[in-house]
Amino acid sequence: MTSPHADHRHLRPVNTPSEPVHEPTPDDGSVNGARRVKLTPAAGIRLRPTFWLWDGRMPHGALTIGPGREGIGKSLFCSWLAARVTRGELPGVHYGQPKGVIYAATEDSWERTLAGRLVVAGADMQRVYRVEVEHITGHHVPLSLPVDCNALGAEIIRHDIGLLIVDPLISAVDGSLNTNQDADLRRALEPLAELADRTDCAVFGLAHFNKATGTDVLSRIMGGRAFSAVARAAIAFARDNTTDDGTAVISQVKNNLGRLDLPSLRYRVDSVELETEEGPAQWGQLVMLGETDVHVNDLLDEAPGGKDETKDAGEVAEWLRDYLAAAGGSAEVNEIFEQGKAAGGWSESQIRRAKKKLKIPKPHKDGMRGGWQWRLPAPEGDEGGEDDA
Repeated sequence: MTSPHADHRHLRPVNTPSEPVHEPTPDDGSVNGARRVKLTPAAGIRLRPTFWLWDGRMPHGALTIGPGREGIGKSLFCSWLAARVTRGELPGVHYGQPKGVIYAATEDSWERTLAGRLVVAGADMQRVYRVEVEHITGHHVPLSLPVDCNALGAEIIRHDIGLLIVDPLISAVDGSLNTNQDADLRRALEPLAELADRTDCAVFGLAHFNKATGTDVLSRIMGGRAFSAVARAAIAFARDNTTDDGTAVISQVKNNLGRLDLPSLRYRVDSVELETEEGPAQWGQLVMLGETDVHVNDLLDEAPGGKDETKDAGEVAEWLRDYLAAAGGSAEVNEIFEQGKAAGGWSESQIRRAKKKLKIPKPHKDGMRGGWQWRLPAPEGDEGGEDDA
Protein backbone atom coordinates (compact mmCIF):
# COMPACT_ATOMS: atom_id res chain seq x y z
CA MET A 1 0.00 0.00 0.00
CA THR A 2 1.37 3.42 -0.90
CA SER A 3 0.83 6.60 1.04
CA PRO A 4 -1.89 8.84 -0.42
CA HIS A 5 0.24 11.79 0.63
CA ALA A 6 3.67 10.51 -0.38
CA ASP A 7 3.99 12.79 -3.41
CA HIS A 8 2.18 15.81 -1.98
CA ARG A 9 4.04 16.63 1.21
CA HIS A 10 4.64 20.34 1.77
CA LEU A 11 6.87 21.80 4.41
CA ARG A 12 5.22 24.53 6.45
CA PRO A 13 7.35 26.39 8.98
CA VAL A 14 6.70 25.99 12.69
CA ASN A 15 6.89 29.02 14.97
CA THR A 16 9.36 28.24 17.72
CA PRO A 17 10.45 30.47 20.61
CA SER A 18 13.66 31.27 18.76
CA GLU A 19 11.89 32.69 15.68
CA PRO A 20 10.53 36.24 15.26
CA VAL A 21 6.78 36.84 15.21
CA HIS A 22 5.60 38.71 12.10
CA GLU A 23 3.64 41.64 13.41
CA PRO A 24 0.58 42.93 11.52
CA THR A 25 -0.08 46.64 11.22
CA PRO A 26 -1.94 48.28 14.14
CA ASP A 27 -4.99 49.18 12.01
CA ASP A 28 -5.98 45.54 11.35
CA GLY A 29 -8.02 45.19 14.54
CA SER A 30 -5.26 43.53 16.57
CA VAL A 31 -4.24 44.22 20.13
CA ASN A 32 -1.07 46.32 20.23
CA GLY A 33 -0.46 45.34 16.60
CA ALA A 34 1.04 41.95 17.59
CA ARG A 35 -1.88 39.52 17.49
CA ARG A 36 -5.24 39.11 15.89
CA VAL A 37 -8.05 36.57 16.06
CA LYS A 38 -8.93 34.77 12.84
CA LEU A 39 -12.10 32.67 12.42
CA THR A 40 -12.44 29.91 9.84
CA PRO A 41 -15.88 28.36 9.16
CA ALA A 42 -15.83 24.64 9.90
CA ALA A 43 -17.60 24.08 6.58
CA GLY A 44 -14.39 25.11 4.80
CA ILE A 45 -12.19 22.51 6.53
CA ARG A 46 -11.20 19.56 4.34
CA LEU A 47 -11.91 16.18 5.96
CA ARG A 48 -9.02 13.70 6.07
CA PRO A 49 -9.04 10.02 7.03
CA THR A 50 -6.61 8.51 9.52
CA PHE A 51 -3.85 6.42 8.00
CA TRP A 52 -1.58 4.15 10.01
CA LEU A 53 2.16 3.57 9.96
CA TRP A 54 1.42 0.30 11.81
CA ASP A 55 -2.18 -0.81 11.30
CA GLY A 56 -4.34 0.36 14.21
CA ARG A 57 -1.36 0.90 16.53
CA MET A 58 0.75 3.85 15.32
CA PRO A 59 -0.97 6.66 13.39
CA HIS A 60 0.68 8.02 10.26
CA GLY A 61 1.59 11.70 10.60
CA ALA A 62 1.23 11.79 14.40
CA LEU A 63 3.16 11.27 17.63
CA THR A 64 3.12 7.90 19.39
CA ILE A 65 4.82 7.37 22.74
CA GLY A 66 6.25 4.10 24.07
CA PRO A 67 6.65 3.95 27.87
CA GLY A 68 8.14 1.13 29.92
CA ARG A 69 10.77 0.24 32.49
CA GLU A 70 14.45 0.22 31.59
CA GLY A 71 15.94 -3.04 30.39
CA ILE A 72 12.67 -4.29 28.89
CA GLY A 73 13.77 -4.17 25.23
CA LYS A 74 12.19 -0.85 24.19
CA SER A 75 15.19 0.19 22.13
CA LEU A 76 15.33 -3.25 20.52
CA PHE A 77 11.72 -2.71 19.53
CA CYS A 78 12.78 0.54 17.84
CA SER A 79 15.32 -1.42 15.77
CA TRP A 80 12.65 -3.99 14.88
CA LEU A 81 10.26 -1.21 13.88
CA ALA A 82 12.89 0.64 11.83
CA ALA A 83 13.77 -2.57 9.99
CA ARG A 84 10.16 -3.26 9.04
CA VAL A 85 9.66 0.31 7.75
CA THR A 86 12.87 0.32 5.68
CA ARG A 87 11.87 -3.01 4.11
CA GLY A 88 8.23 -2.06 3.51
CA GLU A 89 7.16 -5.00 5.70
CA LEU A 90 5.07 -3.20 8.32
CA PRO A 91 1.31 -3.60 7.82
CA GLY A 92 0.09 -0.07 7.23
CA VAL A 93 0.21 2.84 4.83
CA HIS A 94 3.77 2.06 3.63
CA TYR A 95 3.38 -1.71 3.27
CA GLY A 96 5.26 -2.78 0.15
CA GLN A 97 6.89 0.65 -0.14
CA PRO A 98 10.18 0.95 1.81
CA LYS A 99 10.69 4.28 3.57
CA GLY A 100 13.55 6.02 5.29
CA VAL A 101 13.88 6.17 9.08
CA ILE A 102 15.58 8.87 11.15
CA TYR A 103 16.85 7.49 14.45
CA ALA A 104 17.69 10.10 17.10
CA ALA A 105 19.32 8.37 20.09
CA THR A 106 21.27 9.78 23.00
CA GLU A 107 21.78 6.88 25.41
CA ASP A 108 23.43 4.28 23.17
CA SER A 109 26.54 4.23 20.99
CA TRP A 110 25.93 3.82 17.28
CA GLU A 111 29.14 1.86 16.74
CA ARG A 112 28.82 -0.48 19.72
CA THR A 113 25.05 -0.80 20.04
CA LEU A 114 22.57 0.73 17.61
CA ALA A 115 24.09 -0.17 14.23
CA GLY A 116 24.50 -3.82 15.25
CA ARG A 117 20.91 -3.99 16.52
CA LEU A 118 19.65 -2.64 13.21
CA VAL A 119 21.70 -5.18 11.26
CA VAL A 120 20.38 -8.18 13.20
CA ALA A 121 16.84 -6.76 12.96
CA GLY A 122 17.19 -6.89 9.16
CA ALA A 123 17.09 -3.15 8.44
CA ASP A 124 18.06 -1.66 5.10
CA MET A 125 21.00 0.29 6.48
CA GLN A 126 20.99 2.67 3.49
CA ARG A 127 17.57 3.92 4.62
CA VAL A 128 18.35 4.45 8.31
CA TYR A 129 19.80 7.84 9.22
CA ARG A 130 21.61 8.93 12.34
CA VAL A 131 20.63 12.52 13.11
CA GLU A 132 23.23 15.06 14.19
CA VAL A 133 23.03 18.82 14.60
CA GLU A 134 26.00 20.89 13.52
CA HIS A 135 26.45 24.23 15.29
CA ILE A 136 27.71 27.27 13.40
CA THR A 137 31.00 26.83 15.27
CA GLY A 138 31.47 23.43 13.61
CA HIS A 139 30.73 21.45 16.76
CA HIS A 140 28.03 18.78 16.93
CA VAL A 141 25.29 19.37 19.49
CA PRO A 142 22.31 17.23 20.53
CA LEU A 143 18.98 17.47 18.70
CA SER A 144 16.83 20.04 20.51
CA LEU A 145 13.06 20.43 20.40
CA PRO A 146 11.40 22.66 19.33
CA VAL A 147 14.42 24.59 17.98
CA ASP A 148 15.36 21.99 15.33
CA CYS A 149 11.84 21.18 14.12
CA ASN A 150 12.02 23.18 10.90
CA ALA A 151 15.44 21.83 9.89
CA LEU A 152 14.33 18.30 10.77
CA GLY A 153 11.22 18.72 8.64
CA ALA A 154 13.31 19.69 5.63
CA GLU A 155 15.40 16.51 5.99
CA ILE A 156 12.26 14.37 6.34
CA ILE A 157 11.03 15.64 2.98
CA ARG A 158 14.45 15.42 1.31
CA HIS A 159 15.10 11.80 2.28
CA ASP A 160 11.53 10.41 1.98
CA ILE A 161 11.33 9.59 5.69
CA GLY A 162 8.35 7.60 6.95
CA LEU A 163 9.33 7.34 10.62
CA LEU A 164 11.24 9.46 13.12
CA ILE A 165 12.37 7.61 16.26
CA VAL A 166 13.46 9.61 19.32
CA ASP A 167 15.10 7.43 21.99
CA PRO A 168 14.28 8.62 24.61
CA LEU A 169 11.94 11.50 23.80
CA ILE A 170 12.69 13.41 26.99
CA SER A 171 16.37 13.74 26.01
CA ALA A 172 15.50 15.79 22.92
CA VAL A 173 13.55 18.45 24.81
CA ASP A 174 15.43 21.77 24.94
CA GLY A 175 17.45 22.02 28.14
CA SER A 176 15.90 25.39 29.00
CA LEU A 177 12.46 23.77 29.34
CA ASN A 178 11.29 22.04 32.49
CA THR A 179 10.10 18.57 31.44
CA ASN A 180 8.08 18.24 34.65
CA GLN A 181 5.99 21.30 33.80
CA ASP A 182 3.25 20.68 31.25
CA ALA A 183 3.34 24.22 29.84
CA ASP A 184 7.08 23.96 29.15
CA LEU A 185 6.83 20.44 27.81
CA ARG A 186 4.08 21.39 25.37
CA ARG A 187 6.37 24.05 23.87
CA ALA A 188 8.55 21.17 22.65
CA LEU A 189 5.99 18.46 21.93
CA GLU A 190 3.28 20.43 20.12
CA PRO A 191 5.65 21.64 17.36
CA LEU A 192 6.87 18.01 17.06
CA ALA A 193 3.29 16.80 16.63
CA GLU A 194 2.71 19.52 14.03
CA LEU A 195 5.91 18.44 12.28
CA ALA A 196 4.56 14.89 12.03
CA ASP A 197 1.26 16.13 10.58
CA ARG A 198 2.65 18.50 7.96
CA THR A 199 5.31 16.07 6.68
CA ASP A 200 3.15 12.92 6.86
CA CYS A 201 5.84 11.30 8.97
CA ALA A 202 5.09 9.15 12.01
CA VAL A 203 7.03 10.01 15.18
CA PHE A 204 7.72 7.39 17.84
CA GLY A 205 9.26 8.51 21.12
CA LEU A 206 10.36 6.21 23.94
CA ALA A 207 9.67 7.11 27.57
CA HIS A 208 10.72 5.67 30.92
CA PHE A 209 8.49 4.88 33.89
CA ASN A 210 8.85 6.91 37.06
CA LYS A 211 8.86 5.33 40.55
CA ALA A 212 5.09 5.53 40.99
CA THR A 213 3.03 2.38 41.40
CA GLY A 214 -0.39 1.39 40.14
CA THR A 215 -1.84 0.20 36.87
CA ASP A 216 -2.45 3.56 35.14
CA VAL A 217 0.33 3.37 32.57
CA LEU A 218 0.07 6.96 31.35
CA SER A 219 0.40 8.41 34.87
CA ARG A 220 3.68 6.53 35.34
CA ILE A 221 5.53 8.18 32.45
CA MET A 222 8.59 10.08 33.67
CA GLY A 223 8.11 13.82 33.16
CA GLY A 224 5.00 15.95 32.74
CA ARG A 225 1.56 14.73 31.74
CA ALA A 226 1.99 16.44 28.37
CA PHE A 227 3.96 13.42 27.12
CA SER A 228 0.81 11.31 27.11
CA ALA A 229 -1.58 14.20 26.38
CA VAL A 230 0.05 15.40 23.15
CA ALA A 231 0.69 11.89 21.81
CA ARG A 232 -2.23 10.52 19.80
CA ALA A 233 -1.33 6.92 20.66
CA ALA A 234 0.74 5.02 23.20
CA ILE A 235 2.03 1.46 23.34
CA ALA A 236 3.51 0.25 26.62
CA PHE A 237 6.04 -2.46 27.47
CA ALA A 238 6.22 -4.77 30.51
CA ARG A 239 7.90 -8.04 31.41
CA ASP A 240 5.55 -10.94 32.10
CA ASN A 241 6.72 -12.30 35.45
CA THR A 242 3.83 -14.77 35.52
CA THR A 243 5.76 -16.92 33.04
CA ASP A 244 9.16 -18.59 33.26
CA ASP A 245 10.28 -17.87 29.71
CA GLY A 246 11.48 -14.27 30.19
CA THR A 247 9.07 -12.90 27.60
CA ALA A 248 7.55 -9.43 27.65
CA VAL A 249 4.35 -7.83 26.37
CA ILE A 250 3.42 -4.81 24.25
CA SER A 251 -0.07 -3.36 24.76
CA GLN A 252 -2.04 -0.44 23.34
CA VAL A 253 -2.72 1.93 26.26
CA LYS A 254 -3.90 5.00 24.32
CA ASN A 255 -5.42 5.41 20.87
CA ASN A 256 -7.20 8.68 20.14
CA LEU A 257 -7.55 7.85 16.44
CA GLY A 258 -8.52 4.20 16.54
CA ARG A 259 -9.41 1.16 18.63
CA LEU A 260 -8.00 0.63 22.09
CA ASP A 261 -9.02 -3.04 22.39
CA LEU A 262 -6.26 -4.32 20.10
CA PRO A 263 -4.66 -7.64 21.04
CA SER A 264 -1.40 -7.36 22.95
CA LEU A 265 1.77 -8.83 21.45
CA ARG A 266 4.35 -11.04 23.15
CA TYR A 267 8.06 -10.88 22.38
CA ARG A 268 11.37 -12.23 23.56
CA VAL A 269 14.94 -10.98 23.28
CA ASP A 270 17.60 -13.20 21.70
CA SER A 271 21.34 -12.68 21.48
CA VAL A 272 22.92 -12.70 18.01
CA GLU A 273 26.64 -12.73 17.25
CA LEU A 274 28.09 -10.62 14.44
CA GLU A 275 31.61 -10.45 13.14
CA THR A 276 33.28 -7.03 13.25
CA GLU A 277 36.69 -5.77 12.16
CA GLU A 278 37.76 -6.05 15.80
CA GLY A 279 36.32 -9.51 16.41
CA PRO A 280 32.94 -11.09 17.20
CA ALA A 281 30.36 -9.20 19.30
CA GLN A 282 26.87 -9.87 20.64
CA TRP A 283 23.76 -7.83 19.89
CA GLY A 284 20.18 -8.13 21.11
CA GLN A 285 17.37 -9.03 18.73
CA LEU A 286 13.66 -8.62 19.44
CA VAL A 287 11.57 -11.57 18.22
CA MET A 288 7.79 -11.16 17.95
CA LEU A 289 5.89 -14.24 19.14
CA GLY A 290 2.33 -13.30 18.22
CA GLU A 291 -0.79 -12.22 20.10
CA THR A 292 -1.41 -12.78 23.80
CA ASP A 293 -4.34 -12.25 26.13
CA VAL A 294 -2.03 -10.70 28.74
CA HIS A 295 -2.17 -6.88 28.97
CA VAL A 296 0.50 -4.56 30.34
CA ASN A 297 -2.04 -3.25 32.86
CA ASP A 298 -2.26 -6.73 34.36
CA LEU A 299 1.50 -6.92 34.82
CA LEU A 300 1.79 -3.54 36.52
CA ASP A 301 -0.11 -4.93 39.52
CA GLU A 302 3.19 -6.52 40.42
CA ALA A 303 5.08 -3.25 40.74
CA PRO A 304 7.29 -2.90 43.84
CA GLY A 305 5.34 -1.28 46.64
CA GLY A 306 2.01 -2.49 45.26
CA LYS A 307 -0.46 -4.63 47.11
CA ASP A 308 0.46 -8.18 48.12
CA GLU A 309 -1.41 -10.50 45.80
CA THR A 310 0.45 -13.73 46.53
CA LYS A 311 -1.63 -14.62 49.59
CA ASP A 312 -4.68 -16.87 49.20
CA ALA A 313 -3.11 -18.33 46.04
CA GLY A 314 -4.52 -21.76 46.87
CA GLU A 315 -8.01 -20.37 47.29
CA VAL A 316 -7.88 -18.61 43.92
CA ALA A 317 -6.59 -21.74 42.19
CA GLU A 318 -9.32 -23.85 43.76
CA TRP A 319 -11.97 -21.38 42.61
CA LEU A 320 -10.54 -21.27 39.07
CA ARG A 321 -10.46 -25.07 38.80
CA ASP A 322 -14.06 -25.35 39.99
CA TYR A 323 -15.24 -22.51 37.75
CA LEU A 324 -13.72 -24.00 34.59
CA ALA A 325 -15.01 -27.48 35.45
CA ALA A 326 -18.53 -26.12 35.92
CA ALA A 327 -18.24 -24.29 32.58
CA GLY A 328 -17.48 -27.53 30.76
CA GLY A 329 -13.71 -27.29 31.00
CA SER A 330 -13.11 -23.91 29.35
CA ALA A 331 -14.28 -20.29 29.49
CA GLU A 332 -13.43 -16.92 27.93
CA VAL A 333 -10.62 -15.05 29.68
CA ASN A 334 -12.53 -11.78 30.16
CA GLU A 335 -15.44 -13.70 31.66
CA ILE A 336 -13.07 -15.49 34.07
CA PHE A 337 -11.64 -12.16 35.25
CA GLU A 338 -15.10 -10.68 35.78
CA GLN A 339 -16.34 -13.71 37.70
CA GLY A 340 -13.15 -13.91 39.78
CA LYS A 341 -13.51 -10.28 40.81
CA ALA A 342 -17.15 -10.85 41.72
CA ALA A 343 -16.46 -14.07 43.61
CA GLY A 344 -13.50 -13.02 45.72
CA GLY A 345 -12.36 -9.57 44.66
CA TRP A 346 -9.33 -11.14 42.99
CA SER A 347 -7.27 -9.17 40.48
CA GLU A 348 -6.28 -10.35 37.03
CA SER A 349 -2.70 -10.99 38.14
CA GLN A 350 -3.90 -13.19 41.02
CA ILE A 351 -6.02 -15.21 38.63
CA ARG A 352 -3.12 -15.52 36.19
CA ARG A 353 -0.94 -16.91 38.98
CA ALA A 354 -3.68 -19.44 39.69
CA LYS A 355 -3.66 -20.35 35.98
CA LYS A 356 0.06 -21.01 36.21
CA LYS A 357 -0.37 -23.04 39.40
CA LEU A 358 -2.97 -25.24 37.70
CA LYS A 359 -0.70 -25.62 34.63
CA ILE A 360 -3.45 -24.42 32.33
CA PRO A 361 -2.12 -24.42 28.74
CA LYS A 362 -1.75 -21.41 26.49
CA PRO A 363 -5.04 -19.66 25.65
CA HIS A 364 -6.88 -20.67 22.49
CA LYS A 365 -9.65 -19.25 20.34
CA ASP A 366 -12.79 -20.95 19.09
CA GLY A 367 -13.02 -19.48 15.61
CA MET A 368 -11.96 -16.07 14.34
CA ARG A 369 -14.73 -14.19 16.16
CA GLY A 370 -14.41 -15.90 19.50
CA GLY A 371 -12.45 -14.50 22.42
CA TRP A 372 -9.41 -16.05 24.09
CA GLN A 373 -10.25 -19.03 26.29
CA TRP A 374 -8.57 -20.95 29.10
CA ARG A 375 -9.06 -24.69 29.20
CA LEU A 376 -8.35 -27.10 32.03
CA PRO A 377 -5.45 -29.44 31.24
CA ALA A 378 -6.23 -33.06 30.46
CA PRO A 379 -5.69 -35.50 33.35
CA GLU A 380 -2.25 -37.09 33.41
CA GLY A 381 -2.16 -40.22 31.33
CA ASP A 382 -5.06 -39.10 29.13
CA GLU A 383 -3.80 -39.65 25.59
CA GLY A 384 -6.55 -37.43 24.25
CA GLY A 385 -5.10 -34.40 26.03
CA GLU A 386 -5.92 -30.84 25.17
CA ASP A 387 -4.05 -28.95 22.51
CA ASP A 388 -1.58 -26.46 24.00
CA ALA A 389 -1.57 -24.20 20.97
